[in-house]
Amino acid sequence: MTEHTALYVYALLPDRPDQQDRRDRPDRPDRRDAADGVTGIDGRPLRLVRVPGTSVAALVHDAPPAPLQGSDDQVRRWVEEQSRAVETVWERTGSILPMTFNVLVADEPSPEDRPAAGRSAERRLTEWITEEAADIGGQLEGLAGRCELRVDITVDRTAVTAGEAGEDTPEGRPDGLSPGMRRLMAKQREHQARNAAGQLADTLHAETRHRLLTVAEDYRDRGPTHRVAGETDVLCAALLVRREDIDTVGTVLTELRARQPAVRIRFLGPWPPYSFIDTRHRVRAEEMAPERP
Repeated sequence: MTEHTALYVYALLPDRPDQQDRRDRPDRPDRRDAADGVTGIDGRPLRLVRVPGTSVAALVHDAPPAPLQGSDDQVRRWVEEQSRAVETVWERTGSILPMTFNVLVADEPSPEDRPAAGRSAERRLTEWITEEAADIGGQLEGLAGRCELRVDITVDRTAVTAGEAGEDTPEGRPDGLSPGMRRLMAKQREHQARNAAGQLADTLHAETRHRLLTVAEDYRDRGPTHRVAGETDVLCAALLVRREDIDTVGTVLTELRARQPAVRIRFLGPWPPYSFIDTRHRVRAEEMAPERP
């Protein structure tokens, strides 16, 4: 069996005073550790690595010093399991800095003349967190009580031009036209629909972005989560909002849909604020990973 000489790191999170209370007060079972009962990839139990002198902990499981490798389906399942674990702990703590998939901190290689001199993975991780505690703690404090929402808004091109072709126009009675003329007219209608949808999308983009920014604390443009034939993009964005403002964002989108029946809205979340964290801590953690063959 491969020896566990590395830590698979899921996230950094606040080490709350109430968690310390639970350790000191076994008579208070309602005060649970943020990782209690949480499992991660392949059902592995998770634990917290606490860092004395800081208010930060790391969510980890013990692991062999080798990155996970598998088929696309297997990697997709692992990523989903990691996300579920992070979201469970985030719900308990209210703030979290997630790592990406396959972030490992390994034991430090020992010099040949001092086989036992290398630092353990846990020591390397705690020393790094101690060095960066002020920055990490500031990020966690700034994201406390916040969540990420994702909004995709499109315009249905068919709905935009519905009813424009009357029965007295050739578009409204194409049966007597040749096949070639019908194809030409279909292309013309498609071109008109694209233009109309594009003009509407441009107008709605500026208006909706402004409305969302009156609620959101931060806004990041994203690529669309998926594309649908016959739709024109208005905006695809990640929003950083306070939890109490989620319903307000929903109201903005509901009002938009009521005013513009051709609009299609996909509203996802709430999630940990994946799109709004400083990624420097991820890069540093990745530097402590074992060398890949």
